[in-house]
Amino acid sequence: MRLWNFNKKTYPDFWEAYLHHFEKKEKKTLDSSRFVALDCETTGFDFYIDRILSIGAISILKNEIAVADSLEIYVEQTHFNPDSVPIHGILQHGKLAKCTEEDAIKQFLKYIEDAVLVAHHARFDIIMINAALNRMGLPNLKNKVIDTMDLYANTRIRSNFIDQNAQYSLDEIAEAYAINLMDRHTAPGDALIAALIFLKTTALLKKSKSFKLERYFLKSTMF
Repeated sequence: MRLWNFNKKTYPDFWEAYLHHFEKKEKKTLDSSRFVALDCETTGFDFYIDRILSIGAISILKNEIAVADSLEIYVEQTHFNPDSVPIHGILQHGKLAKCTEEDAIKQFLKYIEDAVLVAHHARFDIIMINAALNRMGLPNLKNKVIDTMDLYANTRIRSNFIDQNAQYSLDEIAEAYAINLMDRHTAPGDALIAALIFLKTTALLKKSKSFKLERYFLKSTMF
């Protein structure tokens, strides 16, 4: 006799396909893993009210940026904040091709698979994406996440003259590494900057014999 589990929640096929990538239990390393640097442009900084306007992402494989493997999505604006337009330049009814939030999330999940996600001040981007998932009745992302600010902070010389709790901005780090800021405040542009910072900082950090990638994974409780 078959026993039915009526308490088990069923999820749509695209979410099950996403979960399938996590069935293999492979250790994440710099040389063998796929990383995805990402950035979200949003209508503001309120996790409950504001919405994602665009998502930019680019892959990093074997310590190289895979320019051909990138993602750029613009989302229909059901919530509009004119005060944020001067920052990201995305108009509510502009000419950019846009999709629904649900379609954007589906495309994003299909793109990232089980990659380690990389972002600057990553907690914000991940919470915004998780909020969109939750509105669709889905759980949070399962991917490991690395914050480029943490990577950069750990490259700094340990000294009483350096604030160990400094919140380094993307602009500060890009300037320190002479990274071009021409496409700053666009999701694809900021994702590329984050990818470049990731490569530069990990190149420095892995010189240490004690370097372990998992040390830099953010705790899921942060989301």
